[in-house]
Amino acid sequence: MKYFKKLVGEKIYLSPPNEEDIEIYTKWLNDFNTTDYIGRSSKICTIEAEKDWYEKNSKKEDGATFAIIEAKTDKLIGSCSIDGINNISRTATLGIFIGDDEARNKGYGTEVIKLLLDFGFNYLNLHSIQLHVMAFNKRAIRCYEKGGFKEVGRRREAYYLNGKYYDIITMDILKKEFKEEVIKNKNL
Repeated sequence: MKYFKKLVGEKIYLSPPNEEDIEIYTKWLNDFNTTDYIGRSSKICTIEAEKDWYEKNSKKEDGATFAIIEAKTDKLIGSCSIDGINNISRTATLGIFIGDDEARNKGYGTEVIKLLLDFGFNYLNLHSIQLHVMAFNKRAIRCYEKGGFKEVGRRREAYYLNGKYYDIITMDILKKEFKEEVIKNKNL
């Protein structure tokens, strides 16, 4: 696969998505180890649906979607985005998943979050970035907290999974709370 180093970190870089990866994304989006944590377990993802998603999102002007690539191996390990940008309020929503089982619990998620925040605040001129996470996803919550996110709200029993209801937590971070510069390939 061919990737382009748009946002470069220490262990990973973020690239525009590659159409050749649609089959890998389809595999991940049908795997409960991935979908239980991103709210998609009740959905079936086909290659055709993923192609449609790719076509729609690769032309989108109100967001940025990236493939997460392991720097040492140039291997695709997940996907992330800043989406739903509101240019008047300067707000957006962040999303991320690590689909490759072997890439989990290695600090990649925290690095992705910081790269997206640096990009969102310092290139997209956002003021506030939010996200939503299932209350049972302790690993993700720790990752978001390391990036500087704080819990700002909770929808009680708003997510149904495998016969049980779970809370959905909303977290956010303001530009003034993010002091890091983590993008390594900046010019200025």
